[in-house]
Amino acid sequence: MSVTPEQLPTAGRAWHLVRRPHGWPVPEDFALREAPVEAPAEGDLLVRNLHFSVDPYMRGRMNDVKSYIPPFQLDQPMEGGAVGVVVASNADGFAAGDHVLHFAGWREYATLPAKQVTKVDPDAAPLSAYLGVLGMTGLTAYAGLLEVASFKEGDAVFVSGAAGAVGSEVGQIARLKGASRVIGSAGSDEKVKLLTEEYGFDAAFNYRDERPVVEQLKEAAPDGIDVYFDNVGGEHLEAALSCLNRHGRVTVCGMIAGYNDTEPTPGPRNMFMIIGKALRLQGMLVRDHEHLQPQFVREVGAWVRSGELKYDETFKHGVESGVEAFLGMLRGENTGKMIVSLDA
Repeated sequence: MSVTPEQLPTAGRAWHLVRRPHGWPVPEDFALREAPVEAPAEGDLLVRNLHFSVDPYMRGRMNDVKSYIPPFQLDQPMEGGAVGVVVASNADGFAAGDHVLHFAGWREYATLPAKQVTKVDPDAAPLSAYLGVLGMTGLTAYAGLLEVASFKEGDAVFVSGAAGAVGSEVGQIARLKGASRVIGSAGSDEKVKLLTEEYGFDAAFNYRDERPVVEQLKEAAPDGIDVYFDNVGGEHLEAALSCLNRHGRVTVCGMIAGYNDTEPTPGPRNMFMIIGKALRLQGMLVRDHEHLQPQFVREVGAWVRSGELKYDETFKHGVESGVEAFLGMLRGENTGKMIVSLDA
């Protein structure tokens, strides 16, 4: 162990889900509780979290339904991506001061097996980047565009929720890979300006305008689109089906527009276009694409270092801001990745 037991922290705070939300989550669905910090047993590490991630998929984990990932358990610490510093090590290959990426977020301290963490280099990129542009979020964008959507040079690409962490990276990768046109939707005029002036999108529109999404998309893509990267679902998916060219491809990454609905969400009214245009719609889970991780880190890491790929982060500070950050992310208050920073 890298420190004596007397030097270890004795308690830390963690967020618990205390009741399952019905519709939009509210602060009363959560509780921030203090618990003793466990010293690391053989093969374990004690990590002090510096940043943790809040993500749209976590809303689904709050429902008690079977899915690709188990639901959060009531009155237990919640989980999610986090990056931290090792406080004490009882495992070979790790020492106090190492920085690691793991899945025990939503808390100040985590005691966990060393096999469940990955070392990260704080000199190669800001630590928070390993939760976003160079982390699971980035791999989602990279794999979803290149592998799931089978992107090829010359494709016209439409990305919904394009000012978010995934969407902004999708659009930039498409541009860097030779897209003929990149179009994005976002929830404010400020974000639309960001897409075109900073991220290099050819066109963007505010989906909260009074005009239907399909009208705005047809105006932005007069020659249609070949790839749609869906983060929103609902009206966006229906609009994309109308605008996709023959043999178009859709990556269904998220449908945040319906995550808090209390009744079943009606599907697009134009699903028949899938047949007439010979379209391909495919859902994606990032864990199915882990084989791309080395290629992703090498290629995207180089773009980040050169400044060719830009990214934004929205920070909330202190573990007590965790739920505020999560709810704000669901409302679209973030630009880029929403991160809770504990490194005061």
